[in-house]
Amino acid sequence: MVVESVVDDEADRIFHALADATRRDIVVRVVQQEQSVSTLAAGYAMSFAAVQKHVAVLERAALVVKERRGREQIVHGNLETVRRATRLLQRYEELWRYRVQNISSILSEDREEDREEDRETENE
Repeated sequence: MVVESVVDDEADRIFHALADATRRDIVVRVVQQEQSVSTLAAGYAMSFAAVQKHVAVLERAALVVKERRGREQIVHGNLETVRRATRLLQRYEELWRYRVQNISSILSEDREEDREEDRETENE
């Protein structure tokens, strides 16, 4: 399925990456302000290597970009990927709203048919 130029494999990587609370927090932090991996690691009760692995998952999903500046690896958010994920979720929301409207219409039709049957029965 292709929705707003996000293909299945890309969507899988994005939502797999966002399925973890730590990775979601990292995205929020680096979208607000770029940070070194060391600075990120200091904010979590886990090893530096574990934070590096989280960043690597986010980088594979293109949610963050990592660049080397001297000895530091600086991480910043990739807003374009975040926007594409947002558009994908909006498309799913539209689909479900459309489905809910259709279900509501069907139920309204059924209720009206029931009322008509009740009137016919009363008139007999």
